[in-house]
Amino acid sequence: MTEGRSWSDLRDEALASPEARESYEATRIRFELGSAVRARRESLGLTQTQLGQAAGLRQSAVARFEAGGTMPTLPLLERLAAALGMRLNVGLEPLDRAS
Repeated sequence: MTEGRSWSDLRDEALASPEARESYEATRIRFELGSAVRARRESLGLTQTQLGQAAGLRQSAVARFEAGGTMPTLPLLERLAAALGMRLNVGLEPLDRAS
């Protein structure tokens, strides 16, 4: 075990390579999208099966998406947004403002 090193130090060291940073960012995006869809689905009182039917997906695909297991296409995000009574809003922001 490494003594005296914080989790953020270890993470920064692990993410020093461009490949690791790219993979980490892709995972973060999938996780955040999945979490947002799940939160909205639950707030509407929908099951994964009901959301899947409304978006033209199987329940297993909704579960995989909500868990961050897939990187969705824009058309899929549009279908999910419509099924959740939302409008898809895609944007870009400067890296120095990104969290």
